[in-house]
This record gives sequence, C-alpha cells and structure tokens, in this order.
Amino acid sequence: MSYTLKVAGLTRELPVCSVNEKLDIAAFVMFSDVELTVACAKELLKKLPDFDVIITAESKGIPLAYEVAKQSGKRYIVARKSIKLYMTDPIFVSVKSITTEAVQTLYLSQEDAASIDGKRVLILDDVISTGESLIALEKLVAKAGGEISAKAAVLAEGEAAERADIIFLEKLPLFYK
Repeated sequence: MSYTLKVAGLTRELPVCSVNEKLDIAAFVMFSDVELTVACAKELLKKLPDFDVIITAESKGIPLAYEVAKQSGKRYIVARKSIKLYMTDPIFVSVKSITTEAVQTLYLSQEDAASIDGKRVLILDDVISTGESLIALEKLVAKAGGEISAKAAVLAEGEAAERADIIFLEKLPLFYK
C-alpha cells in the first residue's frame, strides 16, 4: 500500500508502514531526494518569518535544514542524539517520538548553544506528528537563551495539522486499522 503525496509542486508515492497493531503511517524520507528537498525548502521560506539561525534534531530533517540554510544564507545547528568528543559541557533534553521505540536525548554543545543565545531561532523538521521532538527542541532553544521565531516542517501528520503554532506545506494522514 502507498500514499500519493503532492507537495511543493511535486508528487511522490510514500510507502505505508506499520507503527503498531492499530496505526500505519506514510513514510516520508527526504534523504537522497534532492529535487524534493530543494523545492520544499523554497516553498517553506516563502511562509517563514524572519529568523537568525535554524535548529533541527539529528534526524531526517537534516537535509531540509541544510537546504533552508543554503537558500537563506543562515546557519543551521543539529541537536545531536549522543554526546560527541568535541562537545564541551553539553546541554540536553529527552524526547519520545512516534517513530522511535525508546526515549532519546538531544544534546547541544556549549559552542552551538552560545550561537543561539539572543537569536531568533527557526525550529525545523521534515514531519511534525506528536510534537514531542518540537518540545525537546523548544526546551533546548530556551536553555540556550534563544527566542523561537517559528516551528516549521514540510508535513504535519494527523492532529498536528490542526495546530495553529506550526508552519507546514501539506497535511499527512494517519492510517488507523
């Protein structure tokens, strides 16, 4: 089974995958789809307020963050899923997402946190679903002293499409069994 997605003037067939015995989701993966990533970044930038820096979680949103940064000329920062050797005194928060089994922790180095301090921050992801990843990123931005300019994604999945506090290009349905 697949789901036909139309976004940013493009059409993609997404495989429908089982999350559990009650729920399936359409798998949206931007990795390797340069045409889609470029087009979605261009369309999102038309909808976004001013921002100084972009943050995304270490996930499938990285190509989008890179392309929005490239097109806007702004810096992007990746909240990492583990502490790296280069990180000095990292700040962190924990998150539980619909697409992951276990609780995950997101980390920012002090250097990345300092580059957010006092800045207007765009939180960016490929898909917003439960909003748990957003909450974690919001907490990281607050810990680092940044001000959230906007929360944005290519797709809003399920009930997330009804939220007034996010910017997105298209809705993505959930498939209940």
